[in-house]
Amino acid sequence: MSRVFFFGLGCLFTASFEPAGLWPLAPALLLPFLYVCLTMPGRAAAQHGFCFGLGLFLCGTYWIYLSVTGPGQGAWWIGTLLVILLTLIMATYLGGVAWLINRFSRDQPWRLLLIAPVSWTLVEWLRGWLFSGFPWMSLGYAQIDTALAGWAPVLGVYGVSMLLVFSSAAALVAIMRHGRQRWFALGLLLLPWLGGAALTQVAWTTVSGPSIRTTVLQAGVGQERKWLPEEREPTKEFYSAATRSATGSQLVVWPEVAIPSVTDREEQYIAALHGIAMRNQQAIIFGILEREFLADGGANIYNSVLLIENTTRQVYRKRHLVPFGEYFPVPAAVREWLRMMNLPFSDITPGTDTQELLTLADGNQLAVAICYEDSFGVEMLAGLPAASMLINVSNDGWFGDSIAPHQHLQIARMRSLETGRFTVRATNTGVSAFIDATGRLLQSGAQFEAVQMTADIEPRSGSTPYTRYGNWPVISLCLLVLAAFWLRSRAS
Repeated sequence: MSRVFFFGLGCLFTASFEPAGLWPLAPALLLPFLYVCLTMPGRAAAQHGFCFGLGLFLCGTYWIYLSVTGPGQGAWWIGTLLVILLTLIMATYLGGVAWLINRFSRDQPWRLLLIAPVSWTLVEWLRGWLFSGFPWMSLGYAQIDTALAGWAPVLGVYGVSMLLVFSSAAALVAIMRHGRQRWFALGLLLLPWLGGAALTQVAWTTVSGPSIRTTVLQAGVGQERKWLPEEREPTKEFYSAATRSATGSQLVVWPEVAIPSVTDREEQYIAALHGIAMRNQQAIIFGILEREFLADGGANIYNSVLLIENTTRQVYRKRHLVPFGEYFPVPAAVREWLRMMNLPFSDITPGTDTQELLTLADGNQLAVAICYEDSFGVEMLAGLPAASMLINVSNDGWFGDSIAPHQHLQIARMRSLETGRFTVRATNTGVSAFIDATGRLLQSGAQFEAVQMTADIEPRSGSTPYTRYGNWPVISLCLLVLAAFWLRSRAS
Protein backbone atom coordinates (compact mmCIF):
# COMPACT_ATOMS: atom_id res chain seq x y z
CA MET A 1 0.00 0.00 0.00
CA SER A 2 2.85 2.39 0.80
CA ARG A 3 4.21 1.87 -2.72
CA VAL A 4 0.90 3.00 -4.20
CA PHE A 5 1.08 6.04 -1.93
CA PHE A 6 4.55 6.86 -3.24
CA PHE A 7 3.32 6.48 -6.81
CA GLY A 8 0.69 9.12 -5.94
CA LEU A 9 3.36 11.39 -4.43
CA GLY A 10 5.32 11.15 -7.68
CA CYS A 11 2.24 12.11 -9.67
CA LEU A 12 1.67 15.10 -7.41
CA PHE A 13 5.32 16.12 -7.72
CA THR A 14 4.70 16.92 -11.40
CA ALA A 15 2.67 19.95 -10.30
CA SER A 16 5.85 21.61 -8.98
CA PHE A 17 6.81 22.21 -12.64
CA GLU A 18 5.00 24.40 -15.14
CA PRO A 19 2.23 24.96 -16.03
CA ALA A 20 1.01 24.47 -12.44
CA GLY A 21 4.23 25.93 -11.05
CA LEU A 22 3.55 24.90 -7.44
CA TRP A 23 7.24 24.97 -6.55
CA PRO A 24 6.82 24.41 -2.74
CA LEU A 25 5.62 20.88 -3.54
CA ALA A 26 9.16 19.89 -4.53
CA PRO A 27 10.91 20.42 -1.16
CA ALA A 28 7.82 19.17 0.72
CA LEU A 29 7.39 15.92 -1.24
CA LEU A 30 11.09 15.15 -1.01
CA LEU A 31 10.64 14.69 2.77
CA PRO A 32 8.78 11.33 2.63
CA PHE A 33 11.11 10.18 -0.16
CA LEU A 34 14.17 10.88 1.99
CA TYR A 35 12.56 9.44 5.11
CA VAL A 36 11.99 6.11 3.38
CA CYS A 37 15.58 6.13 2.12
CA LEU A 38 16.81 6.72 5.66
CA THR A 39 14.68 4.22 7.57
CA MET A 40 13.80 1.27 5.32
CA PRO A 41 15.99 -1.64 4.20
CA GLY A 42 17.82 -0.98 0.93
CA ARG A 43 15.60 -3.06 -1.33
CA ALA A 44 12.39 -1.57 0.06
CA ALA A 45 13.81 1.96 -0.23
CA ALA A 46 14.70 1.34 -3.88
CA GLN A 47 11.21 -0.02 -4.58
CA HIS A 48 9.59 3.06 -3.05
CA GLY A 49 11.91 5.34 -5.03
CA PHE A 50 11.01 3.42 -8.18
CA CYS A 51 7.28 3.86 -7.50
CA PHE A 52 7.83 7.57 -6.86
CA GLY A 53 9.59 7.78 -10.22
CA LEU A 54 6.76 5.92 -11.95
CA GLY A 55 4.28 8.54 -10.83
CA LEU A 56 6.56 11.47 -11.59
CA PHE A 57 7.48 10.47 -15.14
CA LEU A 58 4.14 8.94 -16.09
CA CYS A 59 2.34 12.18 -15.25
CA GLY A 60 5.22 14.36 -16.39
CA THR A 61 5.83 12.82 -19.84
CA TYR A 62 2.41 11.50 -20.90
CA TRP A 63 2.61 13.98 -23.78
CA ILE A 64 4.83 11.53 -25.66
CA TYR A 65 1.66 9.46 -26.20
CA LEU A 66 -0.02 12.51 -27.73
CA SER A 67 2.86 13.13 -30.13
CA VAL A 68 2.83 9.52 -31.36
CA THR A 69 -0.92 9.00 -31.69
CA GLY A 70 -1.83 12.55 -32.72
CA PRO A 71 0.44 14.23 -35.29
CA GLY A 72 2.52 11.03 -35.56
CA GLN A 73 -0.63 9.04 -36.49
CA GLY A 74 0.71 5.96 -34.73
CA ALA A 75 -1.42 3.25 -33.18
CA TRP A 76 -2.56 3.82 -29.59
CA TRP A 77 -0.69 0.75 -28.38
CA ILE A 78 2.61 2.03 -29.82
CA GLY A 79 2.22 5.34 -27.99
CA THR A 80 1.31 3.50 -24.80
CA LEU A 81 4.29 1.17 -25.10
CA LEU A 82 6.73 4.05 -25.62
CA VAL A 83 5.42 5.96 -22.61
CA ILE A 84 5.59 2.85 -20.43
CA LEU A 85 9.14 2.00 -21.52
CA LEU A 86 10.40 5.54 -20.94
CA THR A 87 8.65 5.74 -17.58
CA LEU A 88 10.17 2.43 -16.45
CA ILE A 89 13.66 3.57 -17.45
CA MET A 90 13.33 6.95 -15.74
CA ALA A 91 11.80 5.36 -12.61
CA THR A 92 14.77 3.00 -12.42
CA TYR A 93 17.03 6.02 -12.09
CA LEU A 94 15.06 7.19 -9.04
CA GLY A 95 15.12 3.69 -7.62
CA GLY A 96 18.90 3.92 -7.92
CA VAL A 97 18.90 7.26 -6.11
CA ALA A 98 16.94 5.75 -3.21
CA TRP A 99 19.29 2.77 -3.04
CA LEU A 100 22.40 4.98 -2.99
CA ILE A 101 21.03 7.22 -0.25
CA ASN A 102 20.05 4.18 1.81
CA ARG A 103 23.39 2.46 1.22
CA PHE A 104 25.44 5.24 2.77
CA SER A 105 23.13 6.98 5.24
CA ARG A 106 20.62 4.46 6.60
CA ASP A 107 19.64 5.27 10.20
CA GLN A 108 22.20 8.10 10.30
CA PRO A 109 20.26 11.33 9.64
CA TRP A 110 23.25 13.67 9.57
CA ARG A 111 24.82 11.72 6.73
CA LEU A 112 21.69 12.45 4.73
CA LEU A 113 22.85 16.06 4.36
CA LEU A 114 25.73 14.94 2.15
CA ILE A 115 24.55 11.69 0.62
CA ALA A 116 21.05 12.70 -0.48
CA PRO A 117 21.95 15.80 -2.56
CA VAL A 118 24.99 14.27 -4.26
CA SER A 119 23.22 10.98 -5.02
CA TRP A 120 20.17 12.67 -6.51
CA THR A 121 22.26 15.15 -8.50
CA LEU A 122 24.69 12.59 -9.89
CA VAL A 123 21.89 10.31 -11.11
CA GLU A 124 19.96 13.29 -12.50
CA TRP A 125 23.07 14.27 -14.46
CA LEU A 126 23.56 10.69 -15.68
CA ARG A 127 20.04 10.45 -17.09
CA GLY A 128 20.68 13.78 -18.81
CA TRP A 129 23.36 12.33 -21.11
CA LEU A 130 23.43 8.51 -20.88
CA PHE A 131 22.09 6.85 -24.05
CA SER A 132 21.58 10.26 -25.70
CA GLY A 133 20.03 11.63 -22.51
CA PHE A 134 16.60 12.72 -21.32
CA PRO A 135 17.17 15.71 -18.99
CA TRP A 136 13.48 16.63 -18.79
CA MET A 137 12.08 17.45 -15.33
CA SER A 138 15.32 18.00 -13.46
CA LEU A 139 14.42 19.33 -10.01
CA GLY A 140 16.17 22.66 -10.51
CA TYR A 141 13.75 23.75 -13.24
CA ALA A 142 10.87 23.85 -10.76
CA GLN A 143 12.81 26.45 -8.72
CA ILE A 144 13.28 29.00 -11.54
CA ASP A 145 11.12 31.55 -9.65
CA THR A 146 12.57 31.00 -6.16
CA ALA A 147 15.62 32.23 -4.26
CA LEU A 148 17.44 29.00 -5.15
CA ALA A 149 17.50 30.17 -8.78
CA GLY A 150 20.23 32.60 -7.73
CA TRP A 151 22.62 29.64 -7.79
CA ALA A 152 21.93 28.80 -11.46
CA PRO A 153 24.53 31.21 -12.93
CA VAL A 154 27.09 29.67 -10.56
CA LEU A 155 26.26 25.96 -10.50
CA GLY A 156 23.70 25.42 -13.28
CA VAL A 157 20.41 23.59 -13.01
CA TYR A 158 22.04 20.53 -11.40
CA GLY A 159 23.49 22.73 -8.68
CA VAL A 160 20.01 24.08 -7.99
CA SER A 161 18.73 20.50 -7.77
CA MET A 162 21.52 19.61 -5.34
CA LEU A 163 20.79 22.54 -3.03
CA LEU A 164 17.06 21.84 -3.09
CA VAL A 165 17.64 18.25 -1.93
CA PHE A 166 20.12 19.52 0.68
CA SER A 167 17.53 21.86 2.16
CA SER A 168 14.90 19.10 2.27
CA ALA A 169 17.41 16.76 3.92
CA ALA A 170 18.15 19.45 6.53
CA ALA A 171 14.40 19.85 7.14
CA LEU A 172 14.06 16.10 7.75
CA VAL A 173 17.00 16.12 10.16
CA ALA A 174 15.41 19.03 12.03
CA ILE A 175 12.16 17.06 12.34
CA MET A 176 13.96 13.97 13.65
CA ARG A 177 16.30 15.73 16.09
CA HIS A 178 15.77 17.89 19.19
CA GLY A 179 17.39 20.80 21.00
CA ARG A 180 20.54 22.32 19.53
CA GLN A 181 20.74 19.74 16.76
CA ARG A 182 17.32 20.80 15.52
CA TRP A 183 18.27 24.47 15.49
CA PHE A 184 21.54 23.71 13.74
CA ALA A 185 19.71 21.72 11.05
CA LEU A 186 17.23 24.55 10.58
CA GLY A 187 20.13 26.95 10.09
CA LEU A 188 21.59 24.66 7.42
CA LEU A 189 18.17 24.48 5.76
CA LEU A 190 18.12 28.26 5.35
CA LEU A 191 21.67 28.62 3.98
CA PRO A 192 20.95 27.69 0.32
CA TRP A 193 17.93 29.98 0.22
CA LEU A 194 19.69 32.94 1.82
CA GLY A 195 22.75 32.42 -0.37
CA GLY A 196 20.58 32.17 -3.48
CA ALA A 197 18.72 35.36 -2.54
CA ALA A 198 22.03 37.19 -2.20
CA LEU A 199 23.27 35.86 -5.55
CA THR A 200 20.19 37.15 -7.36
CA GLN A 201 21.58 40.64 -6.73
CA VAL A 202 24.77 39.91 -8.70
CA ALA A 203 24.91 41.14 -12.31
CA TRP A 204 27.05 38.46 -13.92
CA THR A 205 27.00 39.96 -17.43
CA THR A 206 26.85 43.48 -18.84
CA VAL A 207 25.11 45.17 -21.76
CA SER A 208 27.48 45.12 -24.74
CA GLY A 209 25.71 47.38 -27.23
CA PRO A 210 22.49 49.01 -28.35
CA SER A 211 19.26 47.05 -27.98
CA ILE A 212 18.16 45.00 -30.97
CA ARG A 213 14.51 45.43 -31.90
CA THR A 214 13.36 41.87 -32.49
CA THR A 215 10.13 40.37 -33.80
CA VAL A 216 9.04 36.76 -33.26
CA LEU A 217 6.54 35.15 -35.63
CA GLN A 218 4.35 32.12 -34.97
CA ALA A 219 1.92 30.84 -37.60
CA GLY A 220 -0.05 28.70 -35.12
CA VAL A 221 -0.65 25.87 -37.62
CA GLY A 222 -1.08 22.57 -35.74
CA GLN A 223 1.29 19.69 -36.46
CA GLU A 224 -1.56 17.61 -37.89
CA ARG A 225 -1.99 20.20 -40.68
CA LYS A 226 1.51 21.65 -40.98
CA TRP A 227 2.69 19.36 -43.81
CA LEU A 228 -0.54 19.27 -45.83
CA PRO A 229 0.07 20.55 -49.39
CA GLU A 230 -2.76 23.07 -49.11
CA GLU A 231 -1.16 24.64 -46.01
CA ARG A 232 2.24 25.34 -47.58
CA GLU A 233 1.47 28.48 -49.55
CA PRO A 234 -0.69 30.12 -46.82
CA THR A 235 2.08 29.42 -44.30
CA LYS A 236 4.72 30.95 -46.57
CA GLU A 237 2.53 33.97 -47.21
CA PHE A 238 1.90 34.51 -43.48
CA TYR A 239 5.61 34.58 -42.69
CA SER A 240 6.63 36.75 -45.63
CA ALA A 241 3.76 39.24 -45.10
CA ALA A 242 4.38 39.48 -41.34
CA THR A 243 8.09 40.00 -41.98
CA ARG A 244 7.37 42.75 -44.51
CA SER A 245 5.23 44.50 -41.89
CA ALA A 246 7.97 44.36 -39.23
CA THR A 247 9.70 47.38 -40.74
CA GLY A 248 11.06 48.70 -37.45
CA SER A 249 12.68 45.42 -36.40
CA GLN A 250 16.36 44.69 -36.95
CA LEU A 251 15.86 40.95 -36.42
CA VAL A 252 12.90 38.71 -37.26
CA VAL A 253 12.84 35.12 -35.96
CA TRP A 254 10.63 32.31 -37.28
CA PRO A 255 10.19 28.84 -35.68
CA GLU A 256 11.80 25.45 -36.35
CA VAL A 257 11.00 24.25 -39.89
CA ALA A 258 8.68 27.23 -40.23
CA ILE A 259 8.49 26.49 -43.96
CA PRO A 260 7.34 22.85 -44.38
CA SER A 261 9.67 22.14 -47.27
CA VAL A 262 13.33 21.74 -48.25
CA THR A 263 15.69 24.49 -49.35
CA ASP A 264 16.25 23.28 -52.93
CA ARG A 265 12.50 23.60 -53.59
CA GLU A 266 12.27 27.05 -52.05
CA GLU A 267 15.21 28.96 -53.52
CA GLN A 268 12.89 31.42 -55.25
CA TYR A 269 11.06 32.06 -51.98
CA ILE A 270 14.34 32.49 -50.10
CA ALA A 271 15.52 34.98 -52.74
CA ALA A 272 12.33 36.96 -52.15
CA LEU A 273 13.11 36.96 -48.40
CA HIS A 274 16.53 38.40 -49.21
CA GLY A 275 14.71 41.24 -50.95
CA ILE A 276 12.55 41.87 -47.87
CA ALA A 277 15.61 41.79 -45.61
CA MET A 278 17.42 44.34 -47.77
CA ARG A 279 14.43 46.69 -48.03
CA ASN A 280 13.76 46.56 -44.28
CA GLN A 281 17.48 46.55 -43.41
CA GLN A 282 16.97 43.56 -41.15
CA ALA A 283 18.12 40.00 -40.56
CA ILE A 284 15.69 37.09 -40.88
CA ILE A 285 16.21 33.78 -39.07
CA PHE A 286 13.99 30.87 -40.03
CA GLY A 287 13.86 27.10 -39.75
CA ILE A 288 13.70 24.86 -42.81
CA LEU A 289 14.96 21.43 -43.91
CA GLU A 290 18.14 21.42 -45.97
CA ARG A 291 18.64 18.70 -48.59
CA GLU A 292 22.17 17.87 -49.64
CA PHE A 293 22.38 15.52 -52.61
CA LEU A 294 25.13 12.88 -52.57
CA ALA A 295 27.16 11.35 -55.39
CA ASP A 296 25.51 7.94 -54.89
CA GLY A 297 22.06 9.38 -55.57
CA GLY A 298 21.09 9.64 -51.90
CA ALA A 299 20.66 12.78 -49.87
CA ASN A 300 21.37 14.13 -46.41
CA ILE A 301 18.51 15.99 -44.75
CA TYR A 302 19.39 18.55 -42.06
CA ASN A 303 17.11 20.28 -39.58
CA SER A 304 18.52 23.75 -40.11
CA VAL A 305 18.22 27.40 -39.24
CA LEU A 306 19.09 29.94 -41.93
CA LEU A 307 20.07 33.54 -41.30
CA ILE A 308 19.71 35.88 -44.26
CA GLU A 309 20.83 39.50 -44.14
CA ASN A 310 21.66 41.68 -47.13
CA THR A 311 22.94 39.14 -49.68
CA THR A 312 24.53 36.73 -47.17
CA ARG A 313 23.22 33.37 -46.02
CA GLN A 314 24.44 31.59 -42.87
CA VAL A 315 23.38 28.17 -41.61
CA TYR A 316 23.18 26.34 -38.30
CA ARG A 317 22.39 22.61 -38.45
CA LYS A 318 20.87 20.79 -35.50
CA ARG A 319 23.45 18.65 -33.73
CA HIS A 320 21.59 16.81 -30.96
CA LEU A 321 18.84 14.82 -32.64
CA VAL A 322 15.84 13.22 -30.92
CA PRO A 323 16.11 9.40 -30.86
CA PHE A 324 13.06 7.74 -32.46
CA GLY A 325 11.94 11.20 -33.56
CA GLU A 326 14.72 12.37 -35.88
CA TYR A 327 16.89 9.28 -36.08
CA PHE A 328 16.17 5.59 -35.54
CA PRO A 329 18.91 3.37 -34.06
CA VAL A 330 17.17 0.18 -35.24
CA PRO A 331 17.81 -2.59 -37.80
CA ALA A 332 16.50 -2.31 -41.36
CA ALA A 333 13.65 -4.75 -40.63
CA VAL A 334 12.38 -2.51 -37.84
CA ARG A 335 12.58 0.53 -40.12
CA GLU A 336 10.39 -1.29 -42.63
CA TRP A 337 7.91 -2.08 -39.88
CA LEU A 338 7.85 1.58 -38.84
CA ARG A 339 7.14 2.56 -42.45
CA MET A 340 4.25 0.08 -42.68
CA MET A 341 2.83 1.37 -39.37
CA ASN A 342 2.74 4.92 -40.80
CA LEU A 343 5.44 6.06 -38.38
CA PRO A 344 8.54 8.13 -39.21
CA PHE A 345 11.38 5.84 -40.21
CA SER A 346 14.10 7.87 -41.99
CA ASP A 347 16.99 9.69 -40.32
CA ILE A 348 17.77 13.37 -40.16
CA THR A 349 21.52 13.96 -40.53
CA PRO A 350 23.12 15.68 -37.53
CA GLY A 351 25.15 18.84 -38.00
CA THR A 352 28.82 18.85 -37.06
CA ASP A 353 29.73 19.34 -33.41
CA THR A 354 31.68 22.52 -34.19
CA GLN A 355 29.85 25.18 -36.19
CA GLU A 356 30.42 28.89 -36.60
CA LEU A 357 28.03 31.14 -34.72
CA LEU A 358 25.43 33.01 -36.72
CA THR A 359 26.62 36.60 -36.88
CA LEU A 360 24.57 39.73 -37.53
CA ALA A 361 25.90 42.59 -39.64
CA ASP A 362 26.39 44.69 -36.49
CA GLY A 363 28.78 42.03 -35.10
CA ASN A 364 26.45 40.43 -32.57
CA GLN A 365 26.82 36.64 -32.52
CA LEU A 366 23.96 34.24 -31.77
CA ALA A 367 24.00 30.87 -29.99
CA VAL A 368 21.24 28.81 -31.63
CA ALA A 369 19.41 25.76 -30.24
CA ILE A 370 16.83 23.89 -32.28
CA CYS A 371 13.97 22.28 -30.36
CA TYR A 372 15.08 20.31 -27.32
CA GLU A 373 18.79 21.04 -27.84
CA ASP A 374 18.30 23.74 -25.21
CA SER A 375 17.49 21.00 -22.67
CA PHE A 376 21.22 20.20 -22.61
CA GLY A 377 22.62 23.20 -20.78
CA VAL A 378 26.28 22.31 -21.22
CA GLU A 379 25.86 22.09 -25.00
CA MET A 380 24.70 25.71 -25.08
CA LEU A 381 28.08 26.72 -23.66
CA ALA A 382 29.88 25.94 -26.94
CA GLY A 383 28.87 29.36 -28.27
CA LEU A 384 29.73 31.30 -25.12
CA PRO A 385 30.97 33.77 -24.08
CA ALA A 386 31.22 34.91 -27.72
CA ALA A 387 27.44 34.91 -28.29
CA SER A 388 25.61 38.00 -27.06
CA MET A 389 22.14 36.38 -27.11
CA LEU A 390 20.43 32.99 -27.36
CA ILE A 391 18.02 31.87 -30.08
CA ASN A 392 15.72 28.89 -29.54
CA VAL A 393 13.46 27.77 -32.38
CA SER A 394 11.15 24.84 -31.72
CA ASN A 395 8.10 22.92 -32.87
CA ASP A 396 6.19 22.03 -29.72
CA GLY A 397 3.08 21.44 -31.82
CA TRP A 398 3.89 17.72 -31.58
CA PHE A 399 2.71 17.80 -27.96
CA GLY A 400 -0.69 19.41 -28.46
CA ASP A 401 -2.39 21.17 -25.57
CA SER A 402 -0.30 19.37 -22.93
CA ILE A 403 2.14 20.40 -20.22
CA ALA A 404 5.18 19.84 -22.48
CA PRO A 405 5.33 23.30 -24.16
CA HIS A 406 5.17 24.97 -20.74
CA GLN A 407 7.89 22.70 -19.38
CA HIS A 408 10.02 23.53 -22.42
CA LEU A 409 9.58 27.25 -21.84
CA GLN A 410 10.71 26.74 -18.24
CA ILE A 411 13.84 25.01 -19.53
CA ALA A 412 14.55 27.90 -21.92
CA ARG A 413 14.26 30.34 -19.02
CA MET A 414 16.89 28.36 -17.11
CA ARG A 415 19.31 28.61 -20.04
CA SER A 416 19.01 32.42 -19.98
CA LEU A 417 19.61 32.48 -16.24
CA GLU A 418 22.63 30.16 -16.40
CA THR A 419 24.34 32.15 -19.13
CA GLY A 420 23.24 35.71 -18.37
CA ARG A 421 21.85 36.15 -21.89
CA PHE A 422 18.49 37.17 -23.34
CA THR A 423 16.66 34.41 -25.22
CA VAL A 424 14.48 34.89 -28.28
CA ARG A 425 12.16 31.88 -28.59
CA ALA A 426 10.01 31.14 -31.65
CA THR A 427 7.77 28.05 -31.85
CA ASN A 428 5.25 26.90 -34.42
CA THR A 429 2.23 26.75 -32.08
CA GLY A 430 3.59 28.23 -28.83
CA VAL A 431 4.87 29.07 -26.36
CA SER A 432 6.92 31.74 -28.18
CA ALA A 433 8.60 34.18 -25.81
CA PHE A 434 11.19 36.80 -24.97
CA ILE A 435 13.27 36.00 -21.86
CA ASP A 436 15.68 38.37 -20.15
CA ALA A 437 19.16 37.64 -18.80
CA THR A 438 17.81 36.69 -15.36
CA GLY A 439 15.38 34.10 -16.75
CA ARG A 440 12.40 36.43 -16.34
CA LEU A 441 9.62 36.07 -18.90
CA LEU A 442 9.26 39.42 -20.65
CA GLN A 443 6.56 38.53 -23.14
CA SER A 444 4.89 35.35 -24.40
CA GLY A 445 2.41 34.56 -27.16
CA ALA A 446 -0.83 32.61 -27.04
CA GLN A 447 -0.77 28.98 -28.12
CA PHE A 448 -2.34 27.70 -31.36
CA GLU A 449 -2.82 31.22 -32.71
CA ALA A 450 -0.94 33.40 -35.17
CA VAL A 451 1.44 35.59 -33.16
CA GLN A 452 3.59 38.58 -34.05
CA MET A 453 5.29 40.19 -31.08
CA THR A 454 8.19 42.58 -30.73
CA ALA A 455 10.63 43.46 -27.96
CA ASP A 456 13.96 45.22 -27.51
CA ILE A 457 16.68 42.66 -26.74
CA GLU A 458 19.89 43.64 -24.95
CA PRO A 459 23.06 42.02 -26.28
CA ARG A 460 25.26 41.07 -23.35
CA SER A 461 28.88 40.13 -22.77
CA GLY A 462 30.79 38.45 -19.97
CA SER A 463 30.71 35.02 -18.38
CA THR A 464 28.84 33.54 -15.47
CA PRO A 465 30.76 30.94 -13.42
CA TYR A 466 28.56 28.28 -15.04
CA THR A 467 29.52 29.53 -18.50
CA ARG A 468 33.21 29.11 -17.60
CA TYR A 469 33.11 25.77 -15.81
CA GLY A 470 29.87 24.05 -16.79
CA ASN A 471 28.68 21.11 -14.69
CA TRP A 472 32.10 19.90 -13.60
CA PRO A 473 32.28 21.60 -10.17
CA VAL A 474 28.96 20.05 -9.14
CA ILE A 475 29.61 16.61 -10.64
CA SER A 476 33.16 16.47 -9.26
CA LEU A 477 31.83 17.26 -5.77
CA CYS A 478 29.21 14.51 -6.09
CA LEU A 479 31.82 11.95 -7.17
CA LEU A 480 34.25 12.93 -4.41
CA VAL A 481 31.61 12.68 -1.66
CA LEU A 482 30.33 9.31 -2.85
CA ALA A 483 33.87 8.00 -3.29
CA ALA A 484 34.77 9.07 0.26
CA PHE A 485 31.77 7.28 1.74
CA TRP A 486 32.39 4.21 -0.39
CA LEU A 487 36.02 4.00 0.77
CA ARG A 488 34.92 4.51 4.37
CA SER A 489 32.40 1.69 4.10
CA ARG A 490 35.02 -0.59 2.55
CA ALA A 491 37.47 0.15 5.36
CA SER A 492 34.92 -0.56 8.05
